[in-house]
Amino acid sequence: MPLDKTTANPRERQATPKLPPSLLEAGAAAEARVVALLTEEIERWSGIDANLREPIEALKNLVIAGGKRLRPAFCHWSFIGAGGSPDDAAMIDAGAALELLHSFALIHDDVMDGSDRRRDLPAVHRHFMNRHSEALWNGEERRFGEGAAILIGDFAFVYADRLMAGCSPTTREIYNELRLELCVGQYLDLLGTAAGERNAERARRIEWYKSGKYTVERPLHLGAALAGRYDELAEDLSAFGLPLGEAFQMRDDILGVFGDAAITGKPVGDDLREGKLTPLIAYASERADASQAKLLDRVGAPDLHDEEIELLSALLIETGAVDAAEASIKRLVAESMEALSQVDITEEARHALGELGLFVAWRDR
Repeated sequence: MPLDKTTANPRERQATPKLPPSLLEAGAAAEARVVALLTEEIERWSGIDANLREPIEALKNLVIAGGKRLRPAFCHWSFIGAGGSPDDAAMIDAGAALELLHSFALIHDDVMDGSDRRRDLPAVHRHFMNRHSEALWNGEERRFGEGAAILIGDFAFVYADRLMAGCSPTTREIYNELRLELCVGQYLDLLGTAAGERNAERARRIEWYKSGKYTVERPLHLGAALAGRYDELAEDLSAFGLPLGEAFQMRDDILGVFGDAAITGKPVGDDLREGKLTPLIAYASERADASQAKLLDRVGAPDLHDEEIELLSALLIETGAVDAAEASIKRLVAESMEALSQVDITEEARHALGELGLFVAWRDR
């Protein structure tokens, strides 16, 4: 797949091919493990109280509704590359834990952002708000829906923890750092949105901690640790994973504004409505003229309407923010691929990780 996919309008960018085999192979095992676990838990708890079926089913439905299984895949291929076996139960559990942890983050993120859609379904909190309204229950539907979603996210967090219970101290330490870094990134994201910041360095830090490290670098570290080669491979895997994680999140930012909602499963323009601090916004703010700066001040406004979303999308192109992001993605991917060529792993894993890297950088979903 060629690296240069930049066009004047991101909506005209060539569509990404289907999910690569390296992603499907690893993701299927993790998904099957999650589904088996949650199916058992649904039966267990609904036998105690039938009302407990719905929250765990909501979590299961979110998992099977979609998702790329990127984190399990990076963990899987790092483990294989370090000499592990593809049917190793501990590695499959780790992949499933990463997918459940991601579900936890998505559910809570949608509550914090007030997002109504996820994977082309009602967000979990919105589903339970609708349940409250339809049943004419007492109290506020919003409080009930968000409260249910927070608890369902907690279910996912605890189940992920259970799956990692038998891992080595080194693996556990990496997993703990991954979880802490995720929370750090989420708070910085929340703060940047609330404060209406436009600082480019802060935007980059949010990219690293909210998504980049947690999506690529730390899953790679987990795979190496599970194979007993963390100390040997950690630095080289970081050299591959960190720039790729940053490229992944920059692509996410572009898709958040210019993506096809039918493919991404989320409304286009949500980042603009929510007022997210991203490198796109920071770059545009640095180069905007007075008229453009006034329009940028509307980012995050509660009454931001569709016409303004279109104008802001055009502004990101006009100021060169999108071209700058595409150039950064291209540079980061090249840096990442060069680092991958130096990692002491099997050629099968190197090929798979390279395939994953190109997919995450140029995907359309």
